[in-house]
Parts: sequence; structure tokens; C-alpha cells
Amino acid sequence: MTLLRVDDLRVTFHSGRERVEAVRGVSFQIEAGECLAVVGESGSGKSVTARTLVGLTGPSSEVEAARIEFAGRDLRRLRPRGWREVRGRGIGLVLQDALVSLDPLRTVGAEIAEALRADVKDRRGSVLELLREVGVPEPEQRARQHPHELSGGLRQRALIASAIAAGPSLLVADEPTTALDVTVQAQILALLAERKATGTALLLISHDLAVVAGLADRTAVMRDGVIVESGPTAQVLGDPQHPYTRQLLAAVPGAHPRGTRLSGGQAAQVASAASVPGEPVLELRGVTKRFRLPGGGSRDAVRDVSATLRAGEILGLVGESGSGKSTVARVALGLLAPDGGEVLLEGRPWSALRERDRRPLRRRIGVVFQDPLSSFDPRHPVERIVAEPLGVIGHPRRDRRRRVLRLLDQVGLGAAVLDRRPVELSGGQRQRVAIARALAPGPALLVCDEPVSALDVSIQAQVLDLLTDLRAELGVAMLFISHDLGVVHHLSDRVAVMRAGEIVEDGPVETVFAAPRHPYTRQLLDAVPRLEVVTPGTAR
Repeated sequence: MTLLRVDDLRVTFHSGRERVEAVRGVSFQIEAGECLAVVGESGSGKSVTARTLVGLTGPSSEVEAARIEFAGRDLRRLRPRGWREVRGRGIGLVLQDALVSLDPLRTVGAEIAEALRADVKDRRGSVLELLREVGVPEPEQRARQHPHELSGGLRQRALIASAIAAGPSLLVADEPTTALDVTVQAQILALLAERKATGTALLLISHDLAVVAGLADRTAVMRDGVIVESGPTAQVLGDPQHPYTRQLLAAVPGAHPRGTRLSGGQAAQVASAASVPGEPVLELRGVTKRFRLPGGGSRDAVRDVSATLRAGEILGLVGESGSGKSTVARVALGLLAPDGGEVLLEGRPWSALRERDRRPLRRRIGVVFQDPLSSFDPRHPVERIVAEPLGVIGHPRRDRRRRVLRLLDQVGLGAAVLDRRPVELSGGQRQRVAIARALAPGPALLVCDEPVSALDVSIQAQVLDLLTDLRAELGVAMLFISHDLGVVHHLSDRVAVMRAGEIVEDGPVETVFAAPRHPYTRQLLDAVPRLEVVTPGTAR
């Protein structure tokens, strides 16, 4: 049965005199118990299309269509009251960031209870049953907690429980697993597959083609507001007809051997770094970091961690949320003092120094965060953002603009972005600016904390190629933290696997990925979605 049919959808946004066509002539349909995936880069119109189905495109939008029909109901004619009846009961919505989507002032149980139908008598029992259904352990305890008290995976499960509370026949999932660790992602995908098996239709918005390959029955590829290719997932991913689809597939790290360029639409050899790493740049020796708990006592976030990173080498650090990866990064940056052990920078004491003695040496470490927009001053243009570290290290003022231009050229930008502010840049451009700023003082080490996890696959490919080129060109060492094992495998020379504050396995990336010794490493690798496309006509 065709549950949803959309014909010739057009969505236009108005801002003053400016008119932007975000979606242009999009048509698709979804059957009960079917999953349709919509893929494409940021700005392609994926999320706008999804929000149109629940009437959430905003007051500045203009929605036109030949047909938007859900379960026999014409959604084009709905007023606010009608939309409230459709949302939740007919169409459930799961967004990427559960922490933002859930009410921070209410418990998880209260959030889910509100979404239940009015005729449900045992509301508490229904809430607990929903939490069990989505795989939340200890549902009685979790129902009493607020969103910030839950892990990312538990929050996402709670959001899904809220979305399915009223029994919708269509679930719209907009990047539901992008920010999750690989094991939690696998659990969420299994949950969505279970809903599909019970007859729920799914509209999956994702830039992760491996996730799409494992869950979607059909796939539509969007670019600039238009669907450029669609069909059975095996056909679209196994035998792509449109150049843009082929470009997306070429950008997937796991689809190509290490040492190949991902951006540009086809795999090619990248510049290689020195075969023998240089002198040690960063040394962690038995580092332990302990945090006090609110009710008393303490917890070891990092315990007896040792690692050495040499010049021109990339060390990947992987593990689930709470494993201690970011704490290791903060200790390495000198932002946290270890409670045990020590950190050396270029063979000299680092963690043992007082901050005033450490400050002159900070130019030797740069950092690139996941979300550069939150680490930039939104009022400042790119020139000032990149030049800021130069002022700190006393770089001559008369030479700063020339240095900024050289840095922007190095990261594939140029003079055209000098006067732009962060909000005027794309996600990939902002991340390039962040890398340029980190390189400005001439560091020996870059600490990259989830620098590509929020980027589309093609933009991610450009940033990964850039980091590889910079390593080869400058000999800079990198501590690369990520939950995406495909990215780590493609980029890193060595990998260290963290669990519960400890490194449980480390070694050359090829060795660890091909023959993992620790059960936890095998568990992580088994949970990675595979982009195993097949040719049309063969079984999936």
C-alpha cells in the first residue's frame, strides 16, 4: 500500500528580497514497511523535504506541490490544528541531536508520556514498555532522568521512543546516527530495522552511504534541490548512473585502499609521507586523570595511558563515548593536569609546567574541533580569525596578512574568503579555516577531535585529503580522534583503541584492523556498517 505520495514538491524561502528555491520538483512515494533513503550534501534539500512532511519548514517558506498525500489525506490543505493531529500519530520525526530535541527541563518519562495518545490509561506502564522496546536498560531509572543525564545513545533511543509513542505509520529519521559511536549506531539501526519489519514506513535522511546500503530498500540522491537519481538501493549504489552519485561513492573512505585520494570524484594516489617517522613529538607516560563525582567519590576517566607520537605520524584514537578519548586530548593539550604520569612535548616536560611557563610553548600544538562554528567569534571575518594566533606569538603585524593568505592557500581557500564571516561559509570551508588557524603558529602537533564527523561524505573527503597533504608537506604529527573507524583506517598510520579509560590495543592500523587481538576491538569492527553494494539482479 502506498502510504505517502509526493509529486512535484517545491519549497522556496524568502528573506527580504532574496528568494531561494531549496527544493525543486521533487517526487517520490513510500510504501508501508518500506525504507526510502534520501542522500546528498548539505544544502541539497534533504532536510527541507523531510520537514515539509510534518509542516515544519517555517514561516518564511512557501510550499507548493501537485500532491502531498499521506494515508489518503491531502497535507497541502492542513492548518495548524490538522498538522498537530498528523505529527506523532501519523508521522513521527527523529532528528540528529537528541539533546536539542528533548526538553532539558523535563524527565525522559514525561517527554514520552506527552506523546502518547490521549486514550492511553496506563501512561507510566506504556512509557516503560516503550523504553524497553527501544532497548533502554533499567527503564524505571531512565524514565526519571533528564536528557543531560543520559549518554548519546540512550538519548537517541529515548527520542525514538517519543517519536513512536503514538504509533505513527511513517517515521522520518533525519541523520539519526551521525554523531553516535559505531556500536550505538548499530543498535539504533537494528531498532529502525525492527520497526520497518513490523510495517512502519521509514524516510531516512543520511550522508552515510554504508548505513543506507544496510537499511534502505530504495534510495534517492539529491543535489541542489533536485533528485538526480533514484531506484532500488542495490542499483543506485551498485551501478550508479549519475556522475554526482559516482562522486559520492568515490568519497567513501572504506570503499578505496589506503593511500588514495577521496575527493575529486575518483580515487587517485595521494602524496606519501616519510616512510620513517621522525623524533617523538608527544609522549604520554602512564597518564591517569581522575574526576570527582557529585555524590562523593571519584572516577578514573583515564587510567595508565601511555603512547608516543612521532613527527610526520598520524595516530588514530578510537573508542565509544566515555572511553576517555577527549580527556586524553585535553591532557595532551595541557588543558587538564594529569593526576598521575606525565606528558612530554618534543622531549621536554609539558604537563609538569606551570601555565605561565607552558604558554610560550603552546604554539607547538594546534587543535581542530568537531564544530568550528562554535569556536569562532561570529563577528570576526576569516582574516582576523586566522590571524589571531599570530598576534599571540608576536608575529610582525605588517606581515600577518601575507601569512594568512599563504595559510588559506595551503588549505585550499584563498583571498576570496578573507572578509567573510563564519556563517557565510559552508561546513567544509569553516573546517578549512579552523585548520588554517591551527597551523598559523607553526605547530609540530595537531590534535584533531572528531574534525569530520559532522561533514557530508564529499566534504569529509576533501578535509581528509587536506590533512594527508599537510602531513606530507609540513611533517606535522596528528592525534586524530574519531568514532568513524573507516576514516581512522584511511588516514592513520597507527591506531590506539580505548575502553573505560584504558588503551586495550594499539599498533599499525593495517595490523589492528586485519587481525584485532582484543575482543572489544573485534566488537567495534563488527559493528561498522559496510558499503557492500551488489550489482542489480543479485540477492542482497
